[in-house]
Amino acid sequence: MPPGELVSALRSDVAKDALVVTFETNLIALGLILLLGTPTAYWAATRRSRLRDLVVTLIELPLVLPPAVAGIGLLAAFGRLGLLGGTLDALGIDVAFNKLAVVLAVTFVASPFYVRTAVSAFEALDPTLPGAARTLGAGPGGVFLRVALPLSAGGLGAGAALAFARGLGEFGATIMFAGSLQGVTQTLSLAIYEQFDLDFDVALAISAVLVATSAATLLSVKLITRWRSSSSSPIPSVASSPLSS
Repeated sequence: MPPGELVSALRSDVAKDALVVTFETNLIALGLILLLGTPTAYWAATRRSRLRDLVVTLIELPLVLPPAVAGIGLLAAFGRLGLLGGTLDALGIDVAFNKLAVVLAVTFVASPFYVRTAVSAFEALDPTLPGAARTLGAGPGGVFLRVALPLSAGGLGAGAALAFARGLGEFGATIMFAGSLQGVTQTLSLAIYEQFDLDFDVALAISAVLVATSAATLLSVKLITRWRSSSSSPIPSVASSPLSS
């Protein structure tokens, strides 16, 4: 397919609407993942208990669940006839089959990619550094914000990129829980599925966008990892410290 026709296909209303819905919902979902997943990952990295193992297992569950099962689970929990749907409906909050449903579906399936990477990044920290901060009077919040987060920034950035890439390609849970309504819940993946029989050129053009975005994301993960390894410097030994002279 010539590049000119590819760009022209991306100007269709279906492609433009899918781009807007996808990036809007994925950015909101990524914000939720970072806000909730970062402290959860730090808690999991600094605990060794059965409760910790249970929480991590629940977080990792979307990695092995079929996407359709995840969508059915979200619908059973947040649909109008679901476990929480009646309560939310009484409050005037309609979750299923709108953009909020897309955000929840993306958050559910993409969060394990960030949390697992964040747990590994926090576990890789030298335990003497948080210990030294505590001896200097820093509380748990100060250690987390001023020591753990800056030193784990590279790993957290890589995890965020992987979660964002996974969210861009989400299909099964979204179509089960949010449907495929153009301009409302139809993401890029859902638009490809719909346009495959209607207009193959549009489906091909949207696929090219996802390929390029995925490649850029994977490259950014590698660059972030390389920056993380090159920017980490060893702590000076006591012998080389000016205080020892």
